[in-house]
Amino acid sequence: MNREDSAIVARVEAALDEIRNGRMVILVDDEDRENEGDLVMAAELATPEAVNFMALHGRGLICLALTPEKCDTLDLPLMVSRNQSGFGTAFTVSIEAATGVTTGISAADRAHTVRVAVSPTARASDLSRPGHVFPLRAKAGGVLVRTGQTEGSVDLARLAGLEPAGLICEIMNDDGTMARRPQLEVFGRKHGLMIVSVADIIRFRLLRERLVHRVAEVEVDIAEIGRFKAVSYSTSVDDLEHLALVKGNPLADTPVLGRVHQENLLGDVFRCGADGRWKLEHALREMEAAGCGVLVYLQKPAP
Repeated sequence: MNREDSAIVARVEAALDEIRNGRMVILVDDEDRENEGDLVMAAELATPEAVNFMALHGRGLICLALTPEKCDTLDLPLMVSRNQSGFGTAFTVSIEAATGVTTGISAADRAHTVRVAVSPTARASDLSRPGHVFPLRAKAGGVLVRTGQTEGSVDLARLAGLEPAGLICEIMNDDGTMARRPQLEVFGRKHGLMIVSVADIIRFRLLRERLVHRVAEVEVDIAEIGRFKAVSYSTSVDDLEHLALVKGNPLADTPVLGRVHQENLLGDVFRCGADGRWKLEHALREMEAAGCGVLVYLQKPAP
C-alpha cells in the first residue's frame, strides 16, 4: 500500500471510530458534483441533541439515508415516479413514528422517528406518512455505484458495524449559501468535526473489500476454436454476472494474452454492426494458438 492509500485508510478508519461512537463527521463530495458537505452520523445513534445540532448549525434539510431493502421493508415508495433532480436524489415519502411523538417536528420527535425507522424489527405499520423526516433511498452497492452523500452515509454506518442507515444534513453558511471546502474546514475546526470525502470511502472499499466472487466453472468447447474453461463471477455492487474464458495456466510465470470484451448481443451472436464479433473470435484463436490466455466477457447492464 502506498503512502497516499495509507493516509486514506487511516482517515476513513478515524471517521468510522467517530461514527461508531455516535459522533458526526463532515462528508464532502467531489468539486465537479455538488461540491458540498453534509453532517453525517449513524442513524441508529440519533439523539435529540444531534438533530438539534444539525438544525442549528447545519441548517440544511435533515434526511434519513436508507438501503433499498429497508425502504421496501418499510413500504416507502419514491416521492415521485419520474425523478428530475439534477443528481437523482431519491426522496421517498416523508415519515413520522406512529407512536411516541407529538407534532413530529421537534428534535426529540425527529430523533425518535429516525430510531424507530432504522430498528432491525421495524415494520411499515410503525410509521405514519407524511411526516417530518425525509428518507432517501440509497443505491445498492453504495458509493461504488453512486458517489453521493446518501450512499456515503450508509456505507460509513455499515463499515462501522452499525445498521446501514445515515442521518445527514447539508451545511450552509451564515448567509444561506452552501458551504464549500474552505468554509467546511473552518466549520470542522470550530465544532471539532473531522472531514472525510466520498472519494476516500470509494478508495477504502476498493482496498478493503472483496468485490468479485467466483460463482461456477465448466469446461466448454468453442466451435472451430478449441477447449476453454469458462468461469463465471458476480460482484457485490450489481446483479450482473461476468465470464472469464481461460486457456491453459495463466498463473505460470510467463506473459499471458488477455482481452476484455463488452457484451454486444447483436454483434456477438448475430454478427450485426461493427467488427466486435471478429475481434472476439480473433482473440480466442490467438489464445488457442498460444496455449494460454484469458478473455473477460463483461455483461452489459440492461438499458
